[in-house]
Amino acid sequence: MNIGFLGIQYSFGLQQSAINPIFLYLGASEDMLPILNIAGPVTGLIVQPIVGAMSDKTWSYKWGRRKPYFLIGAIIGSICLFVFPTSPFLWFAVGLLWILDVGNNVAMEPYRAFVGDKLPEKQLSLGYQMQSLFVGAGILLANFSIIIFQDWFGKDSVENSGSIPEWLYYSFFIGGFLSIVTILWSVMTTPELPPSKDQLKEIDQIKQLNIITRIKNPFYEIVNSIKDMPIIMWKIGAVYLFQWYALFIYWQFITPLFKLTMNYSTSEAASQAAKMSTTYNIITMLVALILVPLTLRYGSKKIYSLSLFGTAIALFLIPYIYDPFLVLLPMILFGIGWASMMGIPYTMVSKSVPQERRGVYMGILNMMIVIPMFIQTLTFGVIYKYFLGNNSINAILFAGLFFLISSILAIRLNETKT
Repeated sequence: MNIGFLGIQYSFGLQQSAINPIFLYLGASEDMLPILNIAGPVTGLIVQPIVGAMSDKTWSYKWGRRKPYFLIGAIIGSICLFVFPTSPFLWFAVGLLWILDVGNNVAMEPYRAFVGDKLPEKQLSLGYQMQSLFVGAGILLANFSIIIFQDWFGKDSVENSGSIPEWLYYSFFIGGFLSIVTILWSVMTTPELPPSKDQLKEIDQIKQLNIITRIKNPFYEIVNSIKDMPIIMWKIGAVYLFQWYALFIYWQFITPLFKLTMNYSTSEAASQAAKMSTTYNIITMLVALILVPLTLRYGSKKIYSLSLFGTAIALFLIPYIYDPFLVLLPMILFGIGWASMMGIPYTMVSKSVPQERRGVYMGILNMMIVIPMFIQTLTFGVIYKYFLGNNSINAILFAGLFFLISSILAIRLNETKT
């Protein structure tokens, strides 16, 4: 059931490692990078909770509840990935990123709920950590493709301002293919469990409403769900505020960092950033399932907090390592942290919310991810330019400090059951 996540996360991996270099190729300045990435937070904030609420109230005996949404999202994302590397100028690429993020968000949110729908509570931790493994695999493949194609076709290429090097095209074309094929695999091979009689009755009642009321209904559902939200989700929101603000800084400024610390060109720095991402996603794949027995023995919040602390240590080390091989070593800690981030909070929430509202609550959880990202895109350009001296070393250290704060806040998480 998780194979479709491979394609979704391949696309996400390209956004982590290739989108910001493309913006730089097309003439963006470093302090513009945060605001140029605002598409992800805005579309996630709007799309995921709405799609989650809609999927909770959807049922088709032929297509299911969640699958129609992540199939549509995959088609949109696939088209965008095929077009993206041919962007003729900066604002075309920025606009296309908005559409790509809409597709990815439409696909991702119902997929989170889909796994929770299918599994009994005792298997939820395993299910979401398996999803974490596929997150690592998808991003790993994306970054590995960038490294390989840069090595095969990019070594002798000359960087031309205003144009995207052709060696980047191939990674996006593979992503466009994987996005649709892996989702189709999950759609065709994994049946959804039908809603209960009460849920079907409620769905049928909604179908009888007029079109205006049906459009308003998801918004009412989101508002009511936030009012009834369990305390643990508010506490996770506090952790996420610092965690995801920091992650967005890392993804935006790791390429500029290597241009500064290793005197790399944009292509060389992008390749090194892809190696970093490849390394931590290999670690994520290796440790994702190991975290399941560890969380059962020591508790989810302890493992989560310790993983975030390790991520902070990694970011404090990276700016002071100038060897392209040795700088990969902190990614071991980063990879453990990424595996924890992609699995443990979803398990906590899935255990704490009612099944009939799982879709909307997974959407609200994503709101807690994109709100700090949105804040980062609006604020960090100013912070970077006027308080951090336009220095990417200071940006990464700033991210490490925020991870340290998130690790302290994670100690306050206590799991509850519905």
